[in-house]
Amino acid sequence: MKALVIGAAGLTGRLLVDKLLLDVDYTSVVAFVNKPTGKKHAKFKEYIVDFSEINSYKKYVVGDILFFCFETALKKRENPWKSDLIDLTGFIMLAWKNGVSSFILESSLNASSDSWILYLRMKGILEEMISEFYFEQCIIFKPGLLVRDETGGMSEKIMINTVRVFNAVGMLKEFRPLPASLLAEKLIKAPKVLPTGISVIKFERIFTL
Repeated sequence: MKALVIGAAGLTGRLLVDKLLLDVDYTSVVAFVNKPTGKKHAKFKEYIVDFSEINSYKKYVVGDILFFCFETALKKRENPWKSDLIDLTGFIMLAWKNGVSSFILESSLNASSDSWILYLRMKGILEEMISEFYFEQCIIFKPGLLVRDETGGMSEKIMINTVRVFNAVGMLKEFRPLPASLLAEKLIKAPKVLPTGISVIKFERIFTL
């Protein structure tokens, strides 16, 4: 299989690419980024793209599965979330038109098109728009608190430990800390074991998938 990746420079995306390169089911991994990742591998290819001109890269957006791990703004500009949403939607549409059959979205537990937090609003809008593209298989992951594998800052450690205390007494289960490396593994496993159509994976189901 050939994997296409958006967000290869982000927390989950970096780990996802590393694990895809080790997976024998994938013969090629192609990342679309706005700056070099520095990654070198026989199966890996990256394209430095201007997402506002994505049609210029149409011939490269060809594969079996699109992994979408978008985490930050593509570029600084006025109303970046609206511009980015248009650019990202254009990329998804291009992949669909080019015959990509599976779309895997890393969203967020609190993603909503009505959210006052722009990042969560964008994720929510993307979730709602997915059904318009008619991918054969569409899988939406909605993780809660992501934990980086490397040591995080003090505030991050305090937050994670606090949530774990509540988890121990049966509270805030939906925010159970999820290692980013484990999420990457589940993103790769999902299209292999889940049926066609739209699947939404959240809470404990991410751990048990």
